[in-house]
Order: sequence, then structure tokens, then C-alpha cells
Amino acid sequence: MRRSLVLTDEAAGHPFLASLPPHIRAGAKPKAARAKLRLSKEDWRGFLTAYIGCFVAVSIFFA
Repeated sequence: MRRSLVLTDEAAGHPFLASLPPHIRAGAKPKAARAKLRLSKEDWRGFLTAYIGCFVAVSIFFA
């Protein structure tokens, strides 16, 4: 069995990346970021649910 004497790769900038095996570091390329921020219907629903829930909790607390 062959093992390399060096367990880290100095070309990888971050210590965590240096500790990963080369076949994992050479994985899939990162996805490109979205051009614009788009809020979906589920985003609005979640925001309104949290807002109304907090409003009701504060109203009950101060009533």
C-alpha cells in the first residue's frame, strides 16, 4: 500500500481544504449566483406568517 508522506496540500488556501483528499477537492464546480433577488410566494407567506405571529404575541403580552 502506498501512502503519501504529506497529508495536506499547501496549494489549498484554507486549512480545512488542505485536509481534504484531492479527489474530493476536485469535485463539482460551484453554481453561479442568481442575477437578481426574486422573492417567491413561499418567501412572502413565511414573512407574513412570522410578522403576524409576532404582532399577535406582542399584542397579547401588552393587552
